[in-house]
Amino acid sequence: MFMPNEWADHSTAALDRRAASGADLHLEISGPGLRAGLVSSLREAVRSGRLAPGSRLPSSRSLAVDLGVARNTVADAYAELVAEGWLTAKQGSGTRVARRAEARAVNRTGGGRSGGRPTYALMPGAPNLAEFPRAQWLAAARRALASAPNDAFGYGDTAGRVELRTVLADYLARSRGCMPRRSESSSARASTTA
Repeated sequence: MFMPNEWADHSTAALDRRAASGADLHLEISGPGLRAGLVSSLREAVRSGRLAPGSRLPSSRSLAVDLGVARNTVADAYAELVAEGWLTAKQGSGTRVARRAEARAVNRTGGGRSGGRPTYALMPGAPNLAEFPRAQWLAAARRALASAPNDAFGYGDTAGRVELRTVLADYLARSRGCMPRRSESSSARASTTA
């Protein structure tokens, strides 16, 4: 076990730990800082599949004791990975590998880019389509379609909805001082002229 002041002399440290799920947690911690090295090691363990989606990680306290580092170092590393979507944390049930981490790992490693640098879509207004809530959208669309009146699916009046025309005419009368001609619906006009 390395003590915190010994980390400066060691660029790599290995930790074998039996996690609560029964899986071996072997971390190669390297890099300029402890937290950054721990984040990188955990991310790589998820990416490579050594930490499967849904598997439980050791508590920040026990991992900190095993590594010989401050608990805040581990807690900060966990928090960063939660923010990136690699881990999930719930009060009382611990920290787990995110279910979506498997797809994220495939997307990041299967891109065909060399150099290992991530790509970012920097186009303004371009959403992350992988995060679109399809199930919620479908449920909302079904509710809206089921509660819509039958005439909502027809062509309607060519002049527009009567309610909208009335509101617009009232607004223009108040704000511009003009009195738009309030016409009846085109279907009513057609029936009176025939």
